[in-house]
Amino acid sequence: MATGAARPRRATIHDVAAEAGLSRGTVSRVINAERYVSDEARVAVEAAIARVGYVRNTAARNLKTQQSHAIGLIVHEPHSLFLEDPVIGAILLGTNAILSEADYQLVSLVIDSDRDSDRVAEYLSGGFVDGVIIISARSGDPIAHAVVKLGIPAAFVGHPPDIEGIPFIGIDNFAGAKAITERLLATGRRRVGMIASALDRDSGQDRLAGFRAALGDAFDPNLVVDYPLYSHGTGLSGMRQLLSRAPDIDGVFAASDSIAAGALDGLREAGRRVPDDVGIVGFDDSAWALRCQPTLSTVRQPADALGRLAAERVLSQLRGEQVPKFGTLLPTSIVWRDSA
Repeated sequence: MATGAARPRRATIHDVAAEAGLSRGTVSRVINAERYVSDEARVAVEAAIARVGYVRNTAARNLKTQQSHAIGLIVHEPHSLFLEDPVIGAILLGTNAILSEADYQLVSLVIDSDRDSDRVAEYLSGGFVDGVIIISARSGDPIAHAVVKLGIPAAFVGHPPDIEGIPFIGIDNFAGAKAITERLLATGRRRVGMIASALDRDSGQDRLAGFRAALGDAFDPNLVVDYPLYSHGTGLSGMRQLLSRAPDIDGVFAASDSIAAGALDGLREAGRRVPDDVGIVGFDDSAWALRCQPTLSTVRQPADALGRLAAERVLSQLRGEQVPKFGTLLPTSIVWRDSA
């Protein structure tokens, strides 16, 4: 009984040579862009490739060179957030731009569970990628430790505090959070709370620390709520919780723009006007900031540049170049809009 159509035979280099009427060695030199090939031979080989439908066997090339020409982008977020978060998207596009210029393929690997961690760790050990870029690594992250053990070229976007020796690219989350909280306080707000998130990694911890430093003696731990993810749902739930704790709250720092967008919905739900009753600020200057009504005051971080620089760090290691074994911090700035 038939089980399906037979798989078509791939055209080989021998087919190209026969079609072009040239030796296999000449065809190989053309395909590998080597010197000492005449223009006539190159044209004949290219025409023969088009006629027979030859596609280079990259698996065989990778086996010979022991390189995959692929770089893994490991994202420690739920699948839904991977698609929702414009910051992750901007980092991914920046990374891909640099890798594409260097003829490397980007492979996205999303960690949503312990099972994913085990699977990806096994994948990395199989040599399917030449290096990795890791986003949102947590303290005690098993993937980060697996990368260290494997010794493959790597770079972090952000910095897990328990991993040393791998370069990281980041921003000064503490300074950015402190600056925008101070700006919010300068509008006359006196009961200011925070919807914090991701306190198991450096970005969340540092944004909370910057908020606390800006408030100084006025810091009230009862006006801080925290959730695991930078998400719209976090903002909505967090705002409801803050309003139940402090109905007189008049200012909110949200740890990300998506959280701020959720918080704005929570304030509208409660009949609070923004910025008249409550001023709110976010962090990222992502697409969320301009979608919000009113538009969001926030901290701009260069997400595209983070991805580009992380990719450059990995490519430098693959070329055998020395790279900094410490962090590179890119500048942030405040973008002040209507929400505060």
